[in-house]
Amino acid sequence: MNIRVLGCSGSIAAGYKTTAFLLDDDVLIDAGTGVGDLELAALARIDHILVTHAHLDHVLGIPLLADSVMRLRMQAGRPPIQVHALPETLAALRQHLFNGVIWPDFTRLPEPERPALQFRPLAVGERRAFGSRQIEVLSASHTVPACGFAVDAGEAGHWVFTGDTGPNPALWARLAEIKVAQLVIETAFGDDECELARISQHLCPRSLAQELRQLAQPAEVYITHIKPGEIEAVMQAIHALDKRHSVTALQAGQLLRL
Repeated sequence: MNIRVLGCSGSIAAGYKTTAFLLDDDVLIDAGTGVGDLELAALARIDHILVTHAHLDHVLGIPLLADSVMRLRMQAGRPPIQVHALPETLAALRQHLFNGVIWPDFTRLPEPERPALQFRPLAVGERRAFGSRQIEVLSASHTVPACGFAVDAGEAGHWVFTGDTGPNPALWARLAEIKVAQLVIETAFGDDECELARISQHLCPRSLAQELRQLAQPAEVYITHIKPGEIEAVMQAIHALDKRHSVTALQAGQLLRL
């Protein structure tokens, strides 16, 4: 199983792309600006998009992707791309993005019977099969309804992505029950902005360290969602607070294997 990091930044600048991961070549996990680095043929191979929540930095690639690949997929007789998310997230996408004002409704275009996209609701705790791969929906604690995902790689363990989240005891209770091989977890703010992190339900190094104390098993830990220009300061603070885990900053273009 290969997971390609298309984007892992909390915002944009030259060389920084927002959250998007490509599982093998057909499943996209979140659809931030990093999606735009894929060639057209690679975009057309994406059959499923799993969305953690409705914030723009995680979803803005969906409408543009649909427009780019709709004709190619129709010509090849490919089915609509399946967008999997919590019901509240799908409702937000319909109301605020695919509303005919911000963007055309590609769940009805080019024809209602043959749309470019189809929405599929998910529930926390659900396990869904994507070919031979099993993906579980994890809880998250954010300012909007949100979730994370655990991709089951068999004996190797799970690749876990928390999505955007603040402190979340329910997450660690579940992770204690499975083998975690790789954990991708956010740290959106530095310790000088821990109050802002608390209000916006994100993590800072101080709160991240408290969360990781609940991870008893050894795992590779990757930090995502750091703002451009703040990676060095955030990672120094994390390493000063957490001596138990192997923690590194995720990088766009990185390939994770399980």
